[in-house]
Amino acid sequence: MKRLLEFLRWLLGGRFGSSRQNSPPVATQWAKRRKRRPVLLTKRRRRGGDESKSQRPKPIKSLSPPYLFGAYASDHRQFLDLSLDGDDALLVSYHLPVFHTPQELADWLGVRVGELAWLVHRGTSDRRPADEQRSHYVYRWVKKRSASLEAGSPNSRPVQTQWRLIEAPKQTLKATQRKILAEILEKIPAHQAAHGFVRGRSIVSNARPHVGQAVVIKLDLQNFYANVTYSRVVAIFRSMGYCREAAIWLARLTTSAAPWSLAVPEGDEGLKSLYVRRHLPQGAPTSPALANLSAFGLDVRLSGLLKKFGGNYTRYADDLTLSGSDDFRYALRCVIPLTEQIVRSERFRLNHRKRKVIRRGHRQVVTGVVVNAKPNIPRNEFDRLKAILHNCVKLGPSSQNRDGVSDFTAHLRGRIAFVRQLNPARAEKLRLLFERIDWRR
Repeated sequence: MKRLLEFLRWLLGGRFGSSRQNSPPVATQWAKRRKRRPVLLTKRRRRGGDESKSQRPKPIKSLSPPYLFGAYASDHRQFLDLSLDGDDALLVSYHLPVFHTPQELADWLGVRVGELAWLVHRGTSDRRPADEQRSHYVYRWVKKRSASLEAGSPNSRPVQTQWRLIEAPKQTLKATQRKILAEILEKIPAHQAAHGFVRGRSIVSNARPHVGQAVVIKLDLQNFYANVTYSRVVAIFRSMGYCREAAIWLARLTTSAAPWSLAVPEGDEGLKSLYVRRHLPQGAPTSPALANLSAFGLDVRLSGLLKKFGGNYTRYADDLTLSGSDDFRYALRCVIPLTEQIVRSERFRLNHRKRKVIRRGHRQVVTGVVVNAKPNIPRNEFDRLKAILHNCVKLGPSSQNRDGVSDFTAHLRGRIAFVRQLNPARAEKLRLLFERIDWRR
């Protein structure tokens, strides 16, 4: 009680039975404590007087829409202008088209702005199709070889499933996506460690750094395309220099949100949860390039980690491959946990059931290429192809086209060309058999 009275005297400046000169020690300590309180400098204070140059312009609010299909503010009484925070100089440096509003984007795509809004389901409340018929994608479930645990996001509960959803865009949306791929995405280079769906690289270039290594580690990213969310795609287009309005529309054109009425095999509603949020659709022409760009940070960090330990790192789509010499083999207790930590921090998830550590003395296969001594085709695949060609010569090609391939001739030629990349001597034997086939049978 005495301390409380002393504090009140100090707080009221001596009007509570005392003066400021006779303030008690408790008040003095309280004042010193207030003076010792640290002053936290914010980023704005650190920047000094150059604040306006370093900060991007804030969206301007207005009572009327600044352009067609302008976004509402949070109070739904005003409109936001999201077309002012782009970096046109950066777009020009990458030789990318410059646009800021939906109308400018529609003009560049060669469609009407109303058709553009129809493609992204602008008229629906949740920006998704009401059912499968009104969707711009054709949905097809494909059964995997084995069941696996899949998760829609790193923080969600995994779902055990044996099905994968293929989302193929319809003709109008596919033409739009192909233009975005050719004139925007292909002009942004992927990381050197990425070999999947990159021009000039293949499964052979992906396997070559791992030839003759003491140990090869194979990892698999779980639900790779569906884990690339809409917000990550927006961030990719923003990093190119596009304003928020343009990035939002480009992301809506290249992502998919399955309708709530989507039919799932065996009625598994947990499987549907992987695809109802907006994500990269597996089957769209833009998805591989956007997936590579979303994994750019992952490639940078894992390349640096493996370089630190004297190892090699490559990625082909969702397949991660690490390898190294005998010295690297003794560092696996550190490398594998650090790799898993980096993958989680980059908002991906590893499929631990597919993790393989293959040491020297066993057959080391990387994306279908044997890498023990030199890049080579697996012996069982060579024998299988040789048997098919032999039976084509003996029984006719129609008897061997069990999968109903439309152009079986081109199919066999392609398989022989793949063998030629790895082993020209074996490919020559296959070519001689191919020339003996009577295609009239």
